[in-house]
Amino acid sequence: MVDSEPPSRLQGKFTATVVCWLLGNGVLFCWNSMLTIQDYYVSLFPNYHPSRVLSLVYQPFAFGTLAILTYYEAKINTRKRNLLGYALFFFGVLAVLILDLATSGKGGVGTYIGICIVSGVFGIADAHAQGGMVGDLSYMHPELLQSFLAGEAASGALTSTLRLITKAAFENSQDGLRKGAILFFSISTFFVLLCVVLYGFVYPKLPIVKYYRSKAASEGSKTVSSDLAAAGIRSETEESRQFERKENKELLRENIDYALNLFVIYGLTLSIFPGFLSEDTGKHSLGTWYALVLITMYNVWDLIGRYIPLIKILNLESRKLITTASISRFLFIPAFYFTAKYGTQGWMIMLTSFLGLSNGYLTVCVLTSAPKGYKGPEQNALGNILVLFILGGIFAGVTLDWLWLIGKGW
Repeated sequence: MVDSEPPSRLQGKFTATVVCWLLGNGVLFCWNSMLTIQDYYVSLFPNYHPSRVLSLVYQPFAFGTLAILTYYEAKINTRKRNLLGYALFFFGVLAVLILDLATSGKGGVGTYIGICIVSGVFGIADAHAQGGMVGDLSYMHPELLQSFLAGEAASGALTSTLRLITKAAFENSQDGLRKGAILFFSISTFFVLLCVVLYGFVYPKLPIVKYYRSKAASEGSKTVSSDLAAAGIRSETEESRQFERKENKELLRENIDYALNLFVIYGLTLSIFPGFLSEDTGKHSLGTWYALVLITMYNVWDLIGRYIPLIKILNLESRKLITTASISRFLFIPAFYFTAKYGTQGWMIMLTSFLGLSNGYLTVCVLTSAPKGYKGPEQNALGNILVLFILGGIFAGVTLDWLWLIGKGW
């Protein structure tokens, strides 16, 4: 059985869970940092819609790169792929920090283009690290994948909380927004470097990880050889040639409902978050704090939603119910429209919380249910395919997000 527990002597699931949580943080920490300081970028580039443009730049690079990586997934060295992803995150966030310091926090087209380039680099890094990690964890214990996905959501919650703290700390000081942003990116740089070290030297040597990777290699996986070598294990390549795996087309055909559900979930979410929440919710008593509070509430409830499936009775496994829940989220569109037009900030905060809760919950339900019943190499491939549909949905969402501007000077 694919989901069988490793022998007791190879346990160490708690440590692996913590490491996966941190690595999940690292995958989206840089991008969430850029999203969370939108108040700084909006003040720096008031005419360029940074909350929308940066997302629109990020997604084509992420989607295009992952499409290529998914096609060649069976031949790609997972270790090199993931390390490259985390390294690109590190150099990207370092570049943003250096760019801001070099220009003394001045706006302008040149600076804006530089930030957009870094946003594209983050997209390429996302495709390498997120797709690679989800694929890798898809053939391991489901709780490791859940922890990684929770870590992704936690990155949003952590960055939002940090932004609230830095905004409060520097609000009354001269150039306060910039000081907070610099501190913010300094923390991000350190954290992503930690993830590079964790993946390179700690993660591959965890007993439970070695167990599942050895198991995947015995089932025909050719992508884990470098990771096994880093852990001091020699894979049997001759034996692996005896196994055959389903093609990507067949895997997609068997899981098309899961794939489309993820596309719909993220397409809907990103058509609202963060662009609409940053620019189109009107003026309220919270003032400049309002958009930041909304983004924070989304991230916190997205994180909570990703832990709900750990309660077995609340873990949604029925494919029909998952599809129904995913489609029903389209009701958020009129709900947000009328709440922004007629509702108070309390209703908007509550609605945003439900958006995050449902996004996180359904993401974990789909990604932990879909790989069940397949062999290791197939689970790896399926994980990459599903992440591709997530990024496709995000790309569609950030594009559709511009429709909210109709009638507002566009």
